[in-house]
Amino acid sequence: MDVSQIPFFGRVVTGRIRRWSLVAGVATLALSASSSLWADFTRLGQLQDKGFSISAEARLLGADTGSSALLGSINPDRQLSPASVTKAYLSAAALNRFGPQHRFTSQLVSAGRVESGVLHGDLVFEGGGDPGLTTENLWRLVQRLHLAGVREVDGALVVSQWRFGPVECITTDRCDARTRVANAYSAPLSSAGVNFGSWCVNVSPAATAGAPANVGLCDSQTSLITIDNQVITRPANSGTEIGAERITDERGDMMRLTGQISTNAIPRDIYRGAGDAAEKTAQVLMGMLNQAGIQVREPWRVSSTQPPSSAQRLAAVDSQPLQELLLRIMNYSNNYMADVLALDLVETPQAQLRQAGQAIETYVQSLPGHGPLTLYSGSGLTTENRTSAQGINVMLEDMFRQSALFPSFIAAFQSPANGVMRFIRRGSSTFQNNVMIKTGTLNQPFAVRAAAGYFRTAQGRWGVFSVMVNGNGSTPYLSWSEVLDPLSLDLDAMILAN
Repeated sequence: MDVSQIPFFGRVVTGRIRRWSLVAGVATLALSASSSLWADFTRLGQLQDKGFSISAEARLLGADTGSSALLGSINPDRQLSPASVTKAYLSAAALNRFGPQHRFTSQLVSAGRVESGVLHGDLVFEGGGDPGLTTENLWRLVQRLHLAGVREVDGALVVSQWRFGPVECITTDRCDARTRVANAYSAPLSSAGVNFGSWCVNVSPAATAGAPANVGLCDSQTSLITIDNQVITRPANSGTEIGAERITDERGDMMRLTGQISTNAIPRDIYRGAGDAAEKTAQVLMGMLNQAGIQVREPWRVSSTQPPSSAQRLAAVDSQPLQELLLRIMNYSNNYMADVLALDLVETPQAQLRQAGQAIETYVQSLPGHGPLTLYSGSGLTTENRTSAQGINVMLEDMFRQSALFPSFIAAFQSPANGVMRFIRRGSSTFQNNVMIKTGTLNQPFAVRAAAGYFRTAQGRWGVFSVMVNGNGSTPYLSWSEVLDPLSLDLDAMILAN
């Protein structure tokens, strides 16, 4: 594989791979002399003394396929929970299945005919499983429907989630979120969900202290849901603290807001998962149709049935290319997007999360030497997911060897120096600038801190590393600094010694 032109960490290496000017030559030589003592996972391994289970491995990749050298390991075959490092498996499987430029299409279709501006029949929104579908996409659909000459629908708006949805919840947070939720990551899953299955409410201060804050939906002038606004405007510099909860009952979704906002505070967008992602899409789309002057005579409804073969496309919108979707999934560890993309890997309709996990497992079965892998989701929210550090590295090395896919794959990892997740902006300049990393975090029912990715050595060679630290019911809380600080020192030694 010719990696001489691959952009990496903000620079392009041309011609022969250059030695990075990371440290002075004297420091490199000194570390090389002691590499057998320090270039391992000695520091990270001390967490085992506190009762944590570890699986870790780092390898230096050779020029030939299958050629690599072990730099350090701790129980590399041990099966542990990878948390959101699962998303690296998902990204690899999706790139191998679809390719970096693949787009998911959402469309408006109908089996009826259009005459004199009237659609005689139902208008069907066919969800395409777009993990990044937003209101902007829906507005474009409505505009294209308007350009097609439709001004009235003599039927209903039907939101079809026949590909998948509603998806059975398999974690406590998503099951509880069917009635109430205080976060955005537990949103229900659907092939027809918009805005990551979440409502967005904007909160801004009133003109005078003591008055209720100004609130409204971020993406609609129409009151699609009830907002119970208990946020009070306080004098300037009083601080802003806003609590939000989405509650669902027989009347539908309601957003309850509490707290305060200062008169000089900037407006805040608050996101909370909807009670039903497809129903939310129906409400948002119906509001847009009304604003566009397209009258729909009958009430909206949600369907899990595929539109008839006679249905004709009236308007369509494509997602961002897969490689751009992966940037958001990996950089922001977006669980909704990850699980939707994993469900896209299942070919049969009405897919469930375990089937999505099995689709990724099927991809991994093609990787010689990987070993066991068990996935119950593509996001990693489920602690039942299991793999080994050695297995992760096999997958990372396989992607490194694929010249056409590797640039899109590694671009989705984060450089600690410029990471979206601020907690990874730590360690020496060597760690910050020579590593691309994906992290995984879980706190319940036990602590999980996982990290995996690539590094470049002092002499420009490539390496892969994977680390999983799992607690249990009796281990203490595990902060990221307790993992990243020793890991960064261990990787520093490996980078500088090679």
